[in-house]
Amino acid sequence: MTLKRTLGTCYYPEHWPEEIWAEDAARMAGLGLTWVRIGEFAWSKLEPAPGDLRLDWLERAIDTLHGAGLKVVLGTPTATPPRWMLDRHPDMLAVDAEGRPRGFGSRRHYCFSHDGYRAEAVRIATILAKRFGRKVEAWQTDNEYGCHDTIYSYSDAARRAFRDWLAQRYQSTDALNRAWGNVFWSMDYTAFDEIDLPNLTVTEPNPSHALDFRRFSSDQVARFNAAQVAAIRQHSDAPISHNYMGRIVEFDHFALGRQMEIATWDSYPLGFLEDRLEDSAEHKRRHARQGDPDFQAFHHDLYRAVAAQFPEAETPRWWVMEQQPGPVNWAPHNPAPLPGMVRFWTWEAFAHGAECVSYFRWRQAPFAQEQYHAGLLRPDSVAAPGFHEAAQVAAELAAAPRVEVAQAPVALVFDYASAWAWAVQPQGRGCDYFRLVFEMYRGLRKLGLSVDILPPDTASLAGYRLVLVPGLVTLSEPLKQALQTAGAQVLLGPRTNAKTAALSIPVPLPPAIPGLDVTVARVETLRPDMPLPLHGTGHVTLWREELDGTAEVLDRDHQGRPVTMRAGNLTYLGGWPDPDFLRHLLLRASAEAGVDTLDLPPDIRIRQAGATRFVFNHGPEAVPFEGITLPPAGVAVGRDVSRLAPLSASA
Repeated sequence: MTLKRTLGTCYYPEHWPEEIWAEDAARMAGLGLTWVRIGEFAWSKLEPAPGDLRLDWLERAIDTLHGAGLKVVLGTPTATPPRWMLDRHPDMLAVDAEGRPRGFGSRRHYCFSHDGYRAEAVRIATILAKRFGRKVEAWQTDNEYGCHDTIYSYSDAARRAFRDWLAQRYQSTDALNRAWGNVFWSMDYTAFDEIDLPNLTVTEPNPSHALDFRRFSSDQVARFNAAQVAAIRQHSDAPISHNYMGRIVEFDHFALGRQMEIATWDSYPLGFLEDRLEDSAEHKRRHARQGDPDFQAFHHDLYRAVAAQFPEAETPRWWVMEQQPGPVNWAPHNPAPLPGMVRFWTWEAFAHGAECVSYFRWRQAPFAQEQYHAGLLRPDSVAAPGFHEAAQVAAELAAAPRVEVAQAPVALVFDYASAWAWAVQPQGRGCDYFRLVFEMYRGLRKLGLSVDILPPDTASLAGYRLVLVPGLVTLSEPLKQALQTAGAQVLLGPRTNAKTAALSIPVPLPPAIPGLDVTVARVETLRPDMPLPLHGTGHVTLWREELDGTAEVLDRDHQGRPVTMRAGNLTYLGGWPDPDFLRHLLLRASAEAGVDTLDLPPDIRIRQAGATRFVFNHGPEAVPFEGITLPPAGVAVGRDVSRLAPLSASA
């Protein structure tokens, strides 16, 4: 299937005099934009006092945008409840792990478990859907669930809801005590009302208790979102979305994907490089104006997988709802993008299958918290650099090659519950599930491979030639069956199937995969300055497992101990590979799977979209590649085996 690609922006009509709305709309249309997102922070202007609804201005804004030929995404304003809401629900605030309320004065200050606020969210969503459900072309629920560390709340409302959740899950405290192993340290409970939240304990809480709290917290997000979705659907047939963020793993995005037609995410490559990656200072300095070569691509592929969870999805619909257009205001350092990067990031998203890329924001705000967050326009309405790059993309879209939706040769399984399990029991500093999976993804991309990300309950691996399952703590039954029948080469581990659902060590010992006689006899974690050298190339770092069994040994450490073992098409990796060892593993697995790899220059990445190949230069210098020279922020395309050519409006 071939996608129609569009551009958009995020607009805040309540921030600007109504006299300039029509001019703004005309400029948006003239720029080549199709979509405009509005309303997601406007509750105090829509309802300045309880029941005092003032929706006419929003209708005029929608009509103005429609008059310019633009389509509207309307956001529910529940990420920013107004001040009067606290007077009505003084206990609605989230509470942090130290017992301190998350106060009013910014955003995302509500607790997902507060039933009163949830009802208010449904009420305002219903009001908007009744008024605008037949007028707008799409919806967004709330804004950036999980941003600012706002999934976990230790409020009284959360405590009550957690106890009820546990009672429904376990039915009896005897069953809960057995599952949690509460005989340890005399932690048995005789009533669910005795169970508190897993914070403010003297030392670490019971890990099973902590994991269930994370499961509960994720379920509360899904419950909160589902209530808004249901309210909107009563009055509107327009597709519904939510805008996720980068490296937010505290709730299960796949669960929300099953509720909504479109998955979107907010892409801020320079901010994310600074505050969401463990890479060296040298790496961050080199890519300070471009962003990490793989972080955005990972999330493009992840949210394509989230979108695929919607039951009626024939083709996954996913967008970038907020694309960084210039310097941001919230990272430790906020440099301006390299010239051409806004265009570059847009084409990278399209190459991974995005339906729309929407720039945040239309005009830079001269007031409040985001004054230094660039827009497509400066505060004085003069075009900023990102405006001109968006215009270039709009001109290129008509002549650019098709982007097809096609299955990649390689699959990587990602599991939010494993992220929670690793967070509860990291066993060593730096042992983080997202980090492990992302390093595997980066290793694949360095070899020129395109990747599909799959959820942990995947029931079929048909069509894939190479499948990676790193760190998935508990294998689902559907995935176990899929692994048994997969025709692909499969790389498992480390820590795959290492725990029961209750986070206990299972017997037989892990990984306990039929047909693969490998046993993890013992686990150790390594200091970063104590990597374990291998016999051959590279090192194991951070996490190491002692492996027993009769499976064939493929790789050994310098003392001759097994590090990888194989039976049939299943290979188990008993350690965290450094980049050199990972490259060795992936090259061998790819060759055995019949997947062609490339020896790419360090900053070059490739995305294969059906018969169209996109090539991107993420580096700050020009790079010669396959007969052309890609400048910094350069994008080239080729069809089938045709010669690459720079992407341009006349391509």
